[in-house]
Amino acid sequence: MRLYNYYRSSASFRVRIVLALKGLPYDYEVVHLQKGEQHRGEFATHSADHLVPMLQLDEGTHLLQSLAICEYLDEVHPQPPVMPADALGRARVRALAQMVACDIHPINNLRVLNYLVKTLDVSEDDKNAWYAHWVTLGLDALERRLHEAQTGRFCHGDSPTLADACLVPQIFNAQRFHVPLQPYPRTMQIFDACMALPAFADSQPSACPEATA
Repeated sequence: MRLYNYYRSSASFRVRIVLALKGLPYDYEVVHLQKGEQHRGEFATHSADHLVPMLQLDEGTHLLQSLAICEYLDEVHPQPPVMPADALGRARVRALAQMVACDIHPINNLRVLNYLVKTLDVSEDDKNAWYAHWVTLGLDALERRLHEAQTGRFCHGDSPTLADACLVPQIFNAQRFHVPLQPYPRTMQIFDACMALPAFADSQPSACPEATA
């Protein structure tokens, strides 16, 4: 398999985590978003939305959208699972994952922030205020959900799931933008539990080729 991704992309980070949790080998292909590489070359030919990540399977099929890629990997390589065995558990994990991937991340990703600054002429301070507002709103809701009985050492139970693979990259991003995280003790406890695992630690942006080049 070949993963087209970018080290600071939260969506790419999610897929790297799931691949690592499952011990699946892959070739790391850099698509440098800051240089606009997502809009040209082979990647643009196969990616309709020009967004990372994209996973190329061994036979050449290209998969798009991080949550879809992660669930595909879980179906084809079911051990260790990143989705619960029961329907209610899967629904809860999907809900937690989507609180990050659908409610927080899309309005704070690179192309949105660039549009605010380069097209709408928003100041750097106002851009950061925009980012902090939506992250705080989302993490407030997530923290409340993580106090539910189904939460264990991780977002759902005592094994990492797709929800944790979404949570960790979002916390990395929040830290990069200096969003206060003290109001989220349960969230950060889970974050720390995740980062104690090699699959999460070895997938973080600082371990990627772009960061170490």
